[in-house]
Amino acid sequence: MEVHTNPVGKVILAAAGPGDPELVTLKTVKYLQQADVILTDRLVSDEIIRQWANPGAIVTYVGKQCRRGNSTPQETINELLIEHAYNGKLVVRLKGGDSSIFSNILDELETVQKYNIPFEIVPGVTAALGAAAYAGMPLTARGYSTAVRFLTYYKSDVLTDDYWRELANTTDTLVFYMSSETLDTVIDKLIFNQISNECHVAVIEQATTPHQNIYTSNIYTFNSKFKNERFVSPSIVVIGKVVSLTGKFNWVGNSNSKESYFKTVAPLSTNSTNLNKKSNVNRA
Repeated sequence: MEVHTNPVGKVILAAAGPGDPELVTLKTVKYLQQADVILTDRLVSDEIIRQWANPGAIVTYVGKQCRRGNSTPQETINELLIEHAYNGKLVVRLKGGDSSIFSNILDELETVQKYNIPFEIVPGVTAALGAAAYAGMPLTARGYSTAVRFLTYYKSDVLTDDYWRELANTTDTLVFYMSSETLDTVIDKLIFNQISNECHVAVIEQATTPHQNIYTSNIYTFNSKFKNERFVSPSIVVIGKVVSLTGKFNWVGNSNSKESYFKTVAPLSTNSTNLNKKSNVNRA
Protein backbone atom coordinates (compact mmCIF):
# COMPACT_ATOMS: atom_id res chain seq x y z
CA MET A 1 0.00 0.00 0.00
CA GLU A 2 1.21 3.47 -0.87
CA VAL A 3 2.36 5.48 2.14
CA HIS A 4 1.07 9.08 2.23
CA THR A 5 2.97 12.01 3.64
CA ASN A 6 -0.12 14.04 4.62
CA PRO A 7 -0.90 14.51 8.33
CA VAL A 8 -2.61 11.38 9.59
CA GLY A 9 -6.28 11.71 10.53
CA LYS A 10 -8.15 9.66 13.11
CA VAL A 11 -10.45 6.63 13.15
CA ILE A 12 -13.48 6.52 15.45
CA LEU A 13 -14.89 3.03 16.01
CA ALA A 14 -18.39 4.10 17.00
CA ALA A 15 -21.64 2.35 17.92
CA ALA A 16 -25.05 3.13 16.44
CA GLY A 17 -27.21 0.98 18.72
CA PRO A 18 -29.52 -1.88 17.74
CA GLY A 19 -31.93 -0.09 15.41
CA ASP A 20 -34.01 2.59 17.08
CA PRO A 21 -32.16 5.80 16.07
CA GLU A 22 -32.94 7.39 19.43
CA LEU A 23 -30.68 4.83 21.11
CA VAL A 24 -27.53 6.26 19.53
CA THR A 25 -25.17 7.89 22.04
CA LEU A 26 -24.44 11.60 22.17
CA LYS A 27 -20.75 10.88 21.63
CA THR A 28 -21.41 8.96 18.42
CA VAL A 29 -23.64 11.82 17.25
CA LYS A 30 -20.86 14.31 17.96
CA TYR A 31 -18.40 12.39 15.82
CA LEU A 32 -20.91 11.89 13.01
CA GLN A 33 -21.40 15.65 12.89
CA GLN A 34 -17.63 16.13 12.58
CA ALA A 35 -16.82 13.23 10.25
CA ASP A 36 -15.18 13.60 6.87
CA VAL A 37 -15.85 9.95 6.04
CA ILE A 38 -18.38 7.48 7.45
CA LEU A 39 -17.98 3.75 6.83
CA THR A 40 -21.24 2.25 8.01
CA ASP A 41 -22.50 -1.27 8.61
CA ARG A 42 -25.76 -2.57 7.17
CA LEU A 43 -27.43 -2.82 10.59
CA VAL A 44 -27.48 0.93 11.19
CA SER A 45 -30.67 2.96 10.92
CA ASP A 46 -30.67 5.22 7.85
CA GLU A 47 -32.29 7.84 10.07
CA ILE A 48 -29.05 8.16 12.05
CA ILE A 49 -27.15 9.04 8.88
CA ARG A 50 -29.85 11.40 7.61
CA GLN A 51 -30.26 13.23 10.89
CA TRP A 52 -26.78 13.38 12.34
CA ALA A 53 -24.09 12.93 9.67
CA ASN A 54 -22.03 15.90 8.55
CA PRO A 55 -23.63 17.02 5.24
CA GLY A 56 -20.17 17.11 3.67
CA ALA A 57 -19.22 13.60 4.72
CA ILE A 58 -18.61 10.80 2.25
CA VAL A 59 -20.76 7.87 3.40
CA THR A 60 -19.73 4.40 2.29
CA TYR A 61 -21.86 1.34 3.10
CA VAL A 62 -19.58 -1.56 3.97
CA GLY A 63 -22.05 -4.04 5.41
CA LYS A 64 -22.07 -7.81 5.56
CA GLN A 65 -25.03 -10.11 5.04
CA CYS A 66 -23.96 -13.43 6.56
CA ARG A 67 -23.73 -15.65 3.49
CA ARG A 68 -26.53 -13.77 1.67
CA GLY A 69 -26.11 -11.26 -1.11
CA ASN A 70 -23.26 -8.78 -1.27
CA SER A 71 -20.80 -8.48 1.59
CA THR A 72 -17.81 -6.20 1.96
CA PRO A 73 -14.59 -8.11 2.68
CA GLN A 74 -12.92 -7.10 5.93
CA GLU A 75 -9.68 -6.49 4.05
CA THR A 76 -11.45 -3.86 1.93
CA ILE A 77 -12.78 -2.12 5.04
CA ASN A 78 -9.30 -2.09 6.55
CA GLU A 79 -7.87 -0.55 3.39
CA LEU A 80 -10.52 2.18 3.37
CA LEU A 81 -9.67 3.06 6.98
CA ILE A 82 -6.00 3.42 6.12
CA GLU A 83 -6.57 5.33 2.89
CA HIS A 84 -8.88 7.93 4.38
CA ALA A 85 -6.88 8.36 7.58
CA TYR A 86 -3.64 8.83 5.61
CA ASN A 87 -5.44 11.59 3.71
CA GLY A 88 -5.92 13.42 7.01
CA LYS A 89 -9.62 12.57 7.37
CA LEU A 90 -11.70 12.00 10.48
CA VAL A 91 -13.14 8.56 9.74
CA VAL A 92 -16.14 7.23 11.66
CA ARG A 93 -16.43 3.45 11.38
CA LEU A 94 -20.09 3.09 12.36
CA LYS A 95 -21.18 -0.28 13.72
CA GLY A 96 -24.62 -1.59 14.57
CA GLY A 97 -25.27 -2.32 18.24
CA ASP A 98 -22.15 -1.96 20.36
CA SER A 99 -18.70 -1.35 18.89
CA SER A 100 -17.13 -4.56 20.11
CA ILE A 101 -19.82 -7.19 20.82
CA PHE A 102 -19.62 -9.72 17.97
CA SER A 103 -18.08 -7.27 15.54
CA ASN A 104 -14.78 -7.29 13.68
CA ILE A 105 -13.30 -4.57 15.82
CA LEU A 106 -10.13 -6.58 16.53
CA ASP A 107 -9.20 -6.66 12.82
CA GLU A 108 -9.72 -2.92 12.59
CA LEU A 109 -7.85 -2.18 15.82
CA GLU A 110 -4.88 -4.21 14.60
CA THR A 111 -4.99 -2.33 11.29
CA VAL A 112 -4.99 1.19 12.73
CA GLN A 113 -2.32 0.25 15.28
CA LYS A 114 -0.10 -1.26 12.58
CA TYR A 115 -0.25 1.95 10.55
CA ASN A 116 0.05 4.24 13.59
CA ILE A 117 -3.37 5.81 13.07
CA PRO A 118 -4.92 7.46 16.15
CA PHE A 119 -8.22 5.89 17.13
CA GLU A 120 -11.02 5.95 19.67
CA ILE A 121 -13.69 3.40 20.63
CA VAL A 122 -17.21 4.65 21.38
CA PRO A 123 -19.48 2.04 23.02
CA GLY A 124 -23.21 1.74 22.52
CA VAL A 125 -26.37 -0.24 23.26
CA THR A 126 -25.73 -3.79 22.11
CA ALA A 127 -28.47 -5.79 20.38
CA ALA A 128 -29.01 -8.14 23.32
CA LEU A 129 -29.76 -5.32 25.74
CA GLY A 130 -31.92 -3.42 23.26
CA ALA A 131 -33.90 -6.54 22.34
CA ALA A 132 -34.44 -7.53 25.96
CA ALA A 133 -35.57 -4.05 26.97
CA TYR A 134 -38.01 -3.73 24.06
CA ALA A 135 -39.38 -7.20 24.84
CA GLY A 136 -39.89 -6.44 28.53
CA MET A 137 -37.41 -9.13 29.49
CA PRO A 138 -34.94 -8.31 32.31
CA LEU A 139 -32.04 -10.61 31.51
CA THR A 140 -30.90 -11.09 35.13
CA ALA A 141 -34.27 -10.84 36.90
CA ARG A 142 -34.04 -11.85 40.57
CA GLY A 143 -35.23 -15.41 41.03
CA TYR A 144 -34.90 -16.18 37.31
CA SER A 145 -31.22 -15.67 36.47
CA THR A 146 -28.09 -14.25 38.08
CA ALA A 147 -25.97 -13.93 34.93
CA VAL A 148 -26.24 -13.58 31.18
CA ARG A 149 -24.03 -14.97 28.44
CA PHE A 150 -23.59 -13.59 24.93
CA LEU A 151 -22.91 -16.37 22.42
CA THR A 152 -23.10 -17.21 18.74
CA TYR A 153 -23.58 -20.50 16.91
CA TYR A 154 -23.22 -20.54 13.16
CA LYS A 155 -21.23 -23.71 12.52
CA SER A 156 -20.79 -27.03 14.29
CA ASP A 157 -17.29 -26.50 15.68
CA VAL A 158 -18.01 -23.20 17.45
CA LEU A 159 -19.07 -24.88 20.71
CA THR A 160 -17.79 -28.21 22.06
CA ASP A 161 -19.97 -31.04 23.37
CA ASP A 162 -18.77 -30.33 26.91
CA TYR A 163 -19.75 -26.71 26.56
CA TRP A 164 -23.25 -27.66 25.34
CA ARG A 165 -23.65 -29.84 28.44
CA GLU A 166 -22.62 -26.94 30.63
CA LEU A 167 -25.01 -24.56 28.86
CA ALA A 168 -27.91 -26.98 29.30
CA ASN A 169 -27.31 -27.11 33.05
CA THR A 170 -26.66 -23.45 33.76
CA THR A 171 -29.21 -21.06 35.23
CA ASP A 172 -27.70 -18.19 33.23
CA THR A 173 -29.73 -16.46 30.54
CA LEU A 174 -28.32 -17.37 27.13
CA VAL A 175 -28.38 -14.80 24.33
CA PHE A 176 -27.39 -16.03 20.87
CA TYR A 177 -26.35 -13.57 18.17
CA MET A 178 -26.48 -14.48 14.46
CA SER A 179 -28.00 -17.86 15.26
CA SER A 180 -31.61 -17.77 14.09
CA GLU A 181 -30.78 -19.92 11.05
CA THR A 182 -29.23 -22.60 13.28
CA LEU A 183 -31.75 -22.29 16.09
CA ASP A 184 -33.26 -25.73 15.58
CA THR A 185 -29.81 -27.24 16.16
CA VAL A 186 -29.19 -25.05 19.22
CA ILE A 187 -32.47 -26.21 20.76
CA ASP A 188 -31.87 -29.85 19.87
CA LYS A 189 -28.44 -29.81 21.51
CA LEU A 190 -29.78 -28.23 24.69
CA ILE A 191 -32.68 -30.68 24.87
CA PHE A 192 -30.30 -33.60 24.22
CA ASN A 193 -28.34 -32.41 27.26
CA GLN A 194 -31.54 -32.25 29.34
CA ILE A 195 -32.07 -28.52 29.74
CA SER A 196 -34.72 -27.62 32.32
CA ASN A 197 -38.35 -27.69 31.20
CA GLU A 198 -38.70 -24.26 32.85
CA CYS A 199 -36.58 -22.67 30.11
CA HIS A 200 -38.26 -20.79 27.31
CA VAL A 201 -37.01 -19.49 23.96
CA ALA A 202 -37.62 -16.08 22.43
CA VAL A 203 -36.65 -14.97 18.95
CA ILE A 204 -36.77 -11.19 18.64
CA GLU A 205 -36.79 -10.04 15.02
CA GLN A 206 -35.42 -6.60 14.14
CA ALA A 207 -35.40 -5.55 17.79
CA THR A 208 -36.13 -1.91 18.67
CA THR A 209 -37.30 -1.11 15.12
CA PRO A 210 -40.86 -0.50 13.87
CA HIS A 211 -40.78 -4.07 12.46
CA GLN A 212 -40.04 -5.84 15.75
CA ASN A 213 -41.67 -9.23 16.30
CA ILE A 214 -41.26 -11.66 19.19
CA TYR A 215 -41.79 -15.42 18.98
CA THR A 216 -41.79 -17.35 22.27
CA SER A 217 -42.39 -20.89 23.44
CA ASN A 218 -41.23 -23.44 25.95
CA ILE A 219 -37.92 -24.82 24.69
CA TYR A 220 -39.36 -28.31 24.28
CA THR A 221 -42.09 -27.13 21.90
CA PHE A 222 -40.37 -24.25 20.07
CA ASN A 223 -39.10 -26.18 17.05
CA SER A 224 -42.45 -27.79 16.34
CA LYS A 225 -44.40 -24.57 16.94
CA PHE A 226 -42.24 -22.45 14.60
CA LYS A 227 -40.75 -25.08 12.27
CA ASN A 228 -41.89 -23.24 9.11
CA GLU A 229 -40.97 -19.75 10.32
CA ARG A 230 -38.18 -17.82 8.61
CA PHE A 231 -36.92 -15.15 10.96
CA VAL A 232 -35.97 -11.80 9.47
CA SER A 233 -32.38 -10.67 10.00
CA PRO A 234 -31.23 -9.43 12.41
CA SER A 235 -32.78 -11.68 15.04
CA ILE A 236 -31.65 -12.20 18.62
CA VAL A 237 -32.34 -15.50 20.42
CA VAL A 238 -32.86 -15.54 24.19
CA ILE A 239 -33.05 -18.82 26.12
CA GLY A 240 -33.81 -19.08 29.82
CA LYS A 241 -36.43 -18.66 32.51
CA VAL A 242 -36.56 -14.88 32.03
CA VAL A 243 -38.25 -15.37 28.65
CA SER A 244 -41.47 -16.23 30.46
CA LEU A 245 -41.60 -12.61 31.70
CA THR A 246 -42.04 -11.12 28.25
CA GLY A 247 -45.71 -12.04 28.14
CA LYS A 248 -46.26 -9.90 31.23
CA PHE A 249 -43.98 -6.95 30.52
CA ASN A 250 -43.80 -6.69 26.71
CA TRP A 251 -44.63 -3.02 26.19
CA VAL A 252 -44.02 -2.79 22.44
CA GLY A 253 -46.07 -5.59 20.89
CA ASN A 254 -45.56 -7.27 17.53
CA SER A 255 -45.60 -5.39 14.26
CA ASN A 256 -46.63 -8.51 12.29
CA SER A 257 -44.45 -7.13 9.50
CA LYS A 258 -41.85 -9.13 7.61
CA GLU A 259 -40.48 -6.05 5.86
CA SER A 260 -36.78 -5.43 6.36
CA TYR A 261 -35.97 -2.27 8.32
CA PHE A 262 -32.33 -2.28 7.23
CA LYS A 263 -31.23 -1.82 3.63
CA THR A 264 -29.57 -4.62 1.73
CA VAL A 265 -25.90 -4.30 0.84
CA ALA A 266 -25.18 -3.00 -2.65
CA PRO A 267 -21.90 -3.71 -4.48
CA LEU A 268 -19.22 -1.45 -3.02
CA SER A 269 -18.68 0.34 -6.33
CA THR A 270 -22.23 1.77 -6.11
CA ASN A 271 -22.83 2.17 -2.40
CA SER A 272 -21.04 5.42 -1.58
CA THR A 273 -22.53 8.88 -1.48
CA ASN A 274 -21.60 12.39 -0.50
CA LEU A 275 -24.40 13.91 1.51
CA ASN A 276 -24.16 17.36 -0.03
CA LYS A 277 -23.19 16.02 -3.47
CA LYS A 278 -20.56 18.72 -3.86
CA SER A 279 -17.52 16.48 -4.16
CA ASN A 280 -16.64 13.29 -5.94
CA VAL A 281 -17.83 10.01 -4.51
CA ASN A 282 -15.05 7.91 -3.06
CA ARG A 283 -14.78 4.55 -4.76
CA ALA A 284 -12.94 1.51 -3.45
